[in-house]
Amino acid sequence: MLITRRLEFDAGHRIPSHNSKCRHLHGHRYAIEITLSGNIINEAGVSEQGMVMDYSEVKRIANTALVDKWDHAFLVYSEDARLLEFLQSLEGHKTVVLDTPPTAENLSLAAFRILDAAYQDTYGNHLRLEQVRLFETPNCWADAVRGQIISSR
Repeated sequence: MLITRRLEFDAGHRIPSHNSKCRHLHGHRYAIEITLSGNIINEAGVSEQGMVMDYSEVKRIANTALVDKWDHAFLVYSEDARLLEFLQSLEGHKTVVLDTPPTAENLSLAAFRILDAAYQDTYGNHLRLEQVRLFETPNCWADAVRGQIISSR
């Protein structure tokens, strides 16, 4: 069985080597869809009976591991030296430094790695992260899928 939870956050970024508008500082209202697989819990009387995982628990884990860290942050490529230096000079500025340019594709891969470590087989029902879909805009997204990468731009 597959279940999916969608969350949203705001963040800024830039793609320093891009030949168009995205080389400039700008922000997005990102949406992230987290898809988990697992068996439906059939143990009578437990709170999660009939579920793969409680959606509120999916949200709690995602917020703790990723969303709260990226929300209202500037996502900056570690090789974007001048911008990184500027952001680090701003006292208390929320900056997330990434090893790759913060494209939708790279952000979905980074999110997958972070969330894959966060979701554990807590219920003994073979719970596993299967996909992270990161929307940069309502019409543009990238999918990080266990074992493959599918992208739409």
